[in-house]
Amino acid sequence: MKIIFVGPTVTDATDLVSDTIEIRGPAMHRDILDATNEGATVIGIVDGCFEDAAPVRHKEILFALAKGVRVYGAGSMGALRAAECQVYGMIGIGKIFTSYANGQLIDDSDVAQIHGPTELNYLPLSEPLVNVIATLDHLLSRQKLDRQEYEILRASAERLFFKDRTYRSVVARADLSDGSSRNRLEDLLLSNAVDQKRRDALELIAAVEAAEDIRHSAEKDWSFISTAQWRRSL
Repeated sequence: MKIIFVGPTVTDATDLVSDTIEIRGPAMHRDILDATNEGATVIGIVDGCFEDAAPVRHKEILFALAKGVRVYGAGSMGALRAAECQVYGMIGIGKIFTSYANGQLIDDSDVAQIHGPTELNYLPLSEPLVNVIATLDHLLSRQKLDRQEYEILRASAERLFFKDRTYRSVVARADLSDGSSRNRLEDLLLSNAVDQKRRDALELIAAVEAAEDIRHSAEKDWSFISTAQWRRSL
């Protein structure tokens, strides 16, 4: 059984996977434990809860790995957990994971965004910083932004609280002396937006599709320790 936990990063995930993969919403505390106990062979983590519910614990990922489950992470919470757990065998995928793994990104909020509930298919309501930076980098490389505009817009994006960050708010709160350029810049960002989280998540989906639907017993240089606190969570 293959399971992918995803929400606002790929709202159309169910349309993109074969019937060998089960799509579940953003992962929260106990979800990886439960999936492992249900017989999962491959788990992909893209999105995860972190504010109104307890997030995925590292210990439950280690439990899954110890049971021979192949665990992938990308895009959002999955990228964070993969960077933190790669030494134990979790497999990170994509540019965002790499940026956390090499220390280029360090703040959890760089991938955070607010979104609608399950009933609204996790409709994204803000723009994560990693997407804004990817968009600015793209525009700079194409010489559609000059260096000064790039630095001003990036600084504006980094100052914004993650719940308030949209392309419109990034431009509106930027320290631009020429007010007439705001409409041009907003249109430029929106029409050239790079969704790096989605790109990475699609790579994860492809990896989960390609993975064997079996548990494996790869040699590890660590052992899972069932502590009293862990047993209380079972």
